[in-house]
Amino acid sequence: MIIAITGTPGIGKTSVSKILEKNYYVIDLNQIVTDKNFIIGIDKDRNSKIVDIEKLNDFIYKNYNKKDIVFVEGHLSHLLKSVDKVIILRCNPNELKKRLSMKRWNKEKINENIEAEILDIILCETVDIHSYKNIFEIDTTKKSTIDVALSIKDIIQSGFSNVKSYNIGNIDWSEEILKKFK
Repeated sequence: MIIAITGTPGIGKTSVSKILEKNYYVIDLNQIVTDKNFIIGIDKDRNSKIVDIEKLNDFIYKNYNKKDIVFVEGHLSHLLKSVDKVIILRCNPNELKKRLSMKRWNKEKINENIEAEILDIILCETVDIHSYKNIFEIDTTKKSTIDVALSIKDIIQSGFSNVKSYNIGNIDWSEEILKKFK
């Protein structure tokens, strides 16, 4: 089973994945993109790589679909049709701003990612590809990385059922957008 761990940059995907590595096989999607040269261009406006998602998807499926549980960590992992489940990590925009500021990101990039989080961009992209029954959300705002990893383990141990607190739609930051216009 392939499980995507995705979310807006700065949410905690990498930190949580490092904890999960102790018990599960975890793939760093960014590393594979670079190592296997799935980069087809550079978005100069965003200073980011443009990835060939189809080739990346084929690679992930061919190399990892037969394993018991494999986590694919990266903010593009939800775009892979080969994943069986998607766990979206979420964070209150105010906390996300603090986290990205601590990483010394520029104001424009911080605002772009905060807006993406408020507007549920990753969730919207995910539901276009995957069944809502296979998508879960975890609010990382007030949780330690260990607590987030434990939440992921709870979801797995439940057989991906009876985890209503992680169903999509429980997290809504839309009120935050109004604060910009007050």
